[in-house]
Amino acid sequence: MHTALLAAALLVGCLLAVQASVNLQLNSAVGTPYGASTIQLGVATGLLLVLAVAAGALGALGELPDVKPWQLLGGLASPLYITSGILLFPRLGALAAVGLFVTGQMFASLALDLFGLLGIAQKSLSAGIVLGAAAVLAGIVVIIRGQKAAAPPGAPKTSGAGRAGWLGLGILAGAVLPVQGAVNAQLRAQLGEPITVAVISFAVATFTIAVVLLVLYLTRRTTKPKIAPLKKMPWWGWLGGACAAAYVTGTFLLMPNIGAAVTIALTVTGQQLTSALIDHRGLFRLPQRSLTKPRVIGLVLLIAGSLTIQLA
Repeated sequence: MHTALLAAALLVGCLLAVQASVNLQLNSAVGTPYGASTIQLGVATGLLLVLAVAAGALGALGELPDVKPWQLLGGLASPLYITSGILLFPRLGALAAVGLFVTGQMFASLALDLFGLLGIAQKSLSAGIVLGAAAVLAGIVVIIRGQKAAAPPGAPKTSGAGRAGWLGLGILAGAVLPVQGAVNAQLRAQLGEPITVAVISFAVATFTIAVVLLVLYLTRRTTKPKIAPLKKMPWWGWLGGACAAAYVTGTFLLMPNIGAAVTIALTVTGQQLTSALIDHRGLFRLPQRSLTKPRVIGLVLLIAGSLTIQLA
């Protein structure tokens, strides 16, 4: 049974990489990343709501009057993460984009642990943590430096300043995920129902990105979302919402059984291995980027560093 739970954690991480990849098809159909994010988050919210109703978990909403307002804001991270994936995957490739996400996740997790923020039990700095952090940093540097050699013909090119901005966005998008997890953990302590917490988190996320889409459209900073092309989109283009719902539900259910550190370590490993496969094979209609020796070394360093940080 324990082995099955460990395998499930690895699979959940794989789904997160798949989610970011298939969302590009949704973006191509809708014509705006903000519209694609709104649809994907709306689908995830609907799926989680159905699951919550089936499980009889919505009664926990009666505890909302006792919840602090900031404990409802965990969902704000999801629009940033999903939209960043849509923007970064075509520019950097799956491996580099996920590598940036993981780097942000690891260093944000370290900050939460070392300073005891948002209800997280404070940990002391150890040699294993320092070694793991150094490996993660070295891994993402090696991967990013190897991007030019692996880039396919016709890949989008950016200036030095623009490239730095995209790299910073990737790290920030990853960094908000542990913060989201910590805030949602506080909400779960109040409500007691993980699925209900997931519904609230995704509902907040959907509302937030919908408002952003409306504001950007009214200020002419994005185009109007297209609906007709959705009919011709591949069936797997709709899987982003299901993957997101499975990831959130899976992590909530796995953490009490195998521990938060093991869950995060395995999901992060799944993310990185799947993103490498997607890049190397050009899956989900993404440009194929060769898994060169430097990128393999960077991937190994990222995985080793992530595992060391979480399990040290």
